[in-house]
Amino acid sequence: MAEESDQERTEAPSPQRLEKAREDGQVLQSRELATFVVLMTGGATLWMMASGLGQTMSHIVRSGLQFNPGIARDSAYVMAQLSNQFFEAARALAPFLALVVVATLASPLLLRGWLFSVKAIVPDFNRLNPLSGIKRVISSQGLVELVKSLAKVGLLGGVAFWLIWSNLGAIFSLSLETPSLAIQHMGDIIGRVFLLASGAMIFIVVLDLPYQIWSYYNKLKMTKEQLRQESRESEGDPHIKARIRAQQREVARRRMMAEIPTADVVVTNPTHFAVALKYSEGKMRAPRVVAKGADAVAARIRELAAEHKVPLLEAPPLARALFRHTELGDEIPATLYAAVAEVLAYVFQLRHFQQVGGAYPDVPTALPVPPELDLLT
Repeated sequence: MAEESDQERTEAPSPQRLEKAREDGQVLQSRELATFVVLMTGGATLWMMASGLGQTMSHIVRSGLQFNPGIARDSAYVMAQLSNQFFEAARALAPFLALVVVATLASPLLLRGWLFSVKAIVPDFNRLNPLSGIKRVISSQGLVELVKSLAKVGLLGGVAFWLIWSNLGAIFSLSLETPSLAIQHMGDIIGRVFLLASGAMIFIVVLDLPYQIWSYYNKLKMTKEQLRQESRESEGDPHIKARIRAQQREVARRRMMAEIPTADVVVTNPTHFAVALKYSEGKMRAPRVVAKGADAVAARIRELAAEHKVPLLEAPPLARALFRHTELGDEIPATLYAAVAEVLAYVFQLRHFQQVGGAYPDVPTALPVPPELDLLT
């Protein structure tokens, strides 16, 4: 049962899956929303331009129907006239066409923004398979598209019929008006009917948009196993990462152990902690921690220190404070300057005794370690 649940698409798509789908050209889109935006833009523009556009087209038609027998056989004149009429019509229609193009380009911004994907235009010969086509037609998606198409035809047809029927008197009265006034009123009626009929599509959009959002994310749902696989690919296999961390710790430990022979002193707990300090006058602002460890690592630090004749000093509070509040390579905290200064003074006196002789230095015992830095308080 656990394996079956892992293979069921029950998980929301991850950001990586959504990004990959976008790269493949699979994006959230609603044709109904895009169609609605384009039609509303075209309808509103047509309504506002109807009067002027009707007059311009009427003038073009009248001038085109004029016949001058004297120049009828002059092909150059006829071509010039046709050219002038074409450019005049293009100038009249340019604002309308420009706004429709802008609406077409801007409609994707309402959902997903512009997208250009090479993968989306690569030929997919699987789409030529008749069986695949039949499956798409009889699938739930195909049935939804069929219902939407029937609803659009019924809604737009019904609204257009009602609008035309409501304006039937105005349409018949056009025959009683002068041609220029009739053209102006006819353009206004056509623009209003087109705009209101297009506006009726808002009901289709309201129903289609939530469905498209649900369908898009439902198709991209992932199984638990896919999520785990994606996590391993993006973050790395946990076992491999653990092995790498272990190797890094081992390398750091070997590097740390190599620093112990150069240390000036090793402060111990005496058994639980060990911290090796080094100070080079004129090169360091304060003593630095070159090695530290607890339990087995502390024992190894003490062994190496003894092998290389690095002084060992039992100072439990100082060892605990250094172990807790410093990292490898760090300078000691300023609050421990006084305690470490006493330790280094003892070490330098010990070296002098070993080289020259004289009185054996007193081992520091009551070191000034602030209580708040002690690990046990």
